[in-house]
Amino acid sequence: MDRWFLIAATALAAVGGVTGMWTVHKGTRSRWTVLWMCLAFLAQLGFLSIRGEARGACPLVGIGEILTFLAWSLTLFYLAVGPTYRLSLLGVFTAPVVVVFQAVALLPGVLAAHAERMPRADAWRETHAAMSVLSYGALALAAVAGVMFLVLDKQLKDQHLQSGLFRNLPPVRELLKCMIRLLWIGVVLLSIGVVAGFMMPRSGGTAHLLTATAVWIGYAVLLAIRQVRGLTGRRTATVAVALFVVSLSVFALV
Repeated sequence: MDRWFLIAATALAAVGGVTGMWTVHKGTRSRWTVLWMCLAFLAQLGFLSIRGEARGACPLVGIGEILTFLAWSLTLFYLAVGPTYRLSLLGVFTAPVVVVFQAVALLPGVLAAHAERMPRADAWRETHAAMSVLSYGALALAAVAGVMFLVLDKQLKDQHLQSGLFRNLPPVRELLKCMIRLLWIGVVLLSIGVVAGFMMPRSGGTAHLLTATAVWIGYAVLLAIRQVRGLTGRRTATVAVALFVVSLSVFALV
């Protein structure tokens, strides 16, 4: 039953992305992407609630559940930030990332067929897992905004000012403001996750915690440099995208 919720969430996000890209190709703005992503979000909640109830804990066991939780977090921040900054096109860029994460989770052998009930969970461990993955949703959306910024910057330099994509992209200032806000949110959440990780009981296997700490340092350095010395929007976007891609190595150590 829970797998059908995930399949539905993936299909809804795919429809949102495709219809959004089609309207942009025609030179108009997609007004339905937010609706499709809201429906995908509800389907994700259905999957996570069933898994969470079965496990008796936050459903973050195995790469399949982690990827689904990450896709849910990414969708959550899109729905929270996109309308606020009037970045309707952000959903067109976000939907494919959600589809990829969930499609990988649906691959045979990635997602456990049955969610076994977990023993009594440690509060620090639960906080570490939930806050860390939640932070990646904000950082992933910051990377998506960074890609949009770089696309807009490239079109400006190449003088492609009449394309449907250019006409529908939000102003550079709004994109940059959104990206920086998401980076700060992600770093704060990841800080909580890292601290909880050092507080939780461990019996070896600290590689993922050390990697998460290294990721936190990378993002903290980026924000500190921008705050103290200043950094161009293009360099900020490039580093934000590169850091997120590199930070995905954390999930290889789970």
